[in-house]
Amino acid sequence: MKIQTIENRMPELIGVLTQVWEDSVRATHNFLMPGDVERIKEYVPQAIGGIGKLAVAFNEQDRPVGFLGVEGEMIEMLFLDPAVRGNGLGRSMMDYAVKNFGASKVNVNEQNRGAKGFYEHMDFSVCRRTDTDDQGRPYPILYMELKRA
Repeated sequence: MKIQTIENRMPELIGVLTQVWEDSVRATHNFLMPGDVERIKEYVPQAIGGIGKLAVAFNEQDRPVGFLGVEGEMIEMLFLDPAVRGNGLGRSMMDYAVKNFGASKVNVNEQNRGAKGFYEHMDFSVCRRTDTDDQGRPYPILYMELKRA
């Protein structure tokens, strides 16, 4: 697999990444209420197109299988096709974000225990918590920062 920084965000690529997002969320965010995925999905193409820095992971057939978006020091999005989870791609993408984009912060849904554990394994720690997400929905958010040596 290769990871590339993407400057030119063509509509076709954004469409494929939106599908990766949906597949990933449906596999990992089982705490969401019915209809939430569809409502949130409406904003995903704009978020992907507008993120400051975007890295995409491509498989051997040059198909996007994961992506990561960074704004400033904040990892705003990291989503992988469920078929490639557990093979080290998430770690590779995080390493890429830290090394190439200077990323050092991430927010994660508290109910997404797998993601929280992944970020802790990547040496991030919780520095604060909110009871709701940015839209006021009842999904607590953990604010995590990379531990400094």
